[in-house]
Amino acid sequence: MKFIDEATIEVFAGNGGDGCVSFRREKYVPKGGPDGGDGGRGGHVIIRVDPNLNTLMDCAYKRHVRAGRGMHGKGSQMNGKAGEDAIISVPLGTYVYDHETNELLVDLNTFPAEYVIARGGRGGKGNTHFMSSRNQAPRMRQEGEKGVSRYVRLELKLLADVGLLGFPNAGKSTLISSISNSRPKIADYPFTTKIPNLGVVELPYGKVCVVADIPGLIEGAAEGIGMGIQFLRHVERTKVFVHLVDIADPAHPDPVKNYQILRNELKSYQKELLDRPEIICLSKKDAYLEEELLEYKKEFEKISSSPVLLISAATKEGIAELKETIRKYLEKKSEEKNNELE
Repeated sequence: MKFIDEATIEVFAGNGGDGCVSFRREKYVPKGGPDGGDGGRGGHVIIRVDPNLNTLMDCAYKRHVRAGRGMHGKGSQMNGKAGEDAIISVPLGTYVYDHETNELLVDLNTFPAEYVIARGGRGGKGNTHFMSSRNQAPRMRQEGEKGVSRYVRLELKLLADVGLLGFPNAGKSTLISSISNSRPKIADYPFTTKIPNLGVVELPYGKVCVVADIPGLIEGAAEGIGMGIQFLRHVERTKVFVHLVDIADPAHPDPVKNYQILRNELKSYQKELLDRPEIICLSKKDAYLEEELLEYKKEFEKISSSPVLLISAATKEGIAELKETIRKYLEKKSEEKNNELE
């Protein structure tokens, strides 16, 4: 399935039905009086979370959404039927903006959740509402109100506990396939991953977490170079970053500089991301000598206070330690959140 994380659509709520001008007409009932019914409400346009979706593809290809109009009122005080609501299904983690004002209308980050983004017009009143002692045969009624129409922009920001960051070919896809049920494409060339992949990871003590493999970032990603800017929004919700560093990547021979480049890209995109807890993983441990690995580990420990782990997704070395470190970070974040609520 094609991954689409942004879409702009035009929505039209239904118009309300008109009220009715009618008078009671029955044999042996002289001057029966007004009996015009009210018009029905126009249908709303409702956006609703569907947990089975993980892309905005349906919204991207259906650019116009219309709700049903309300039916007109009828005689014998018969009110018109309300218009049918239009439902837009979106994945969990979708932001909804007013496209013209850029105002955030709702953040759909829980399930179940729904939000009325365009209200249908009210139905008009029939002539029964206008009868009085001075006007016992009113010939007036209300027209139905027009429904709201607007452009809305949808942005999907994945909900994941852990975000895997790294240069192309750093081994992120191999790692997520090793620790979770995700099966991304793996190949020996840059930008193998072209869409974010999610995987559920079992942690120690029966805990689980969701890990997102963010497609390879490169220098200048925050300014639109490569694919980075397209997917940087997906790191915003993650609680912990795992920086995967290949210490012998021929395309990026200085691993410390590579790590600092990624940190600068996060800062350029949103400086608050630098305060997010992180774990530095020197990958492909099985391919290098222990002395080399320890030297690089010391270099990273000089520039960062974050944990520095040596791992190999292929042989599973260091994976248990990585899972335990992730568990401790997530547990700490959960405790901090609970303290804030208290």
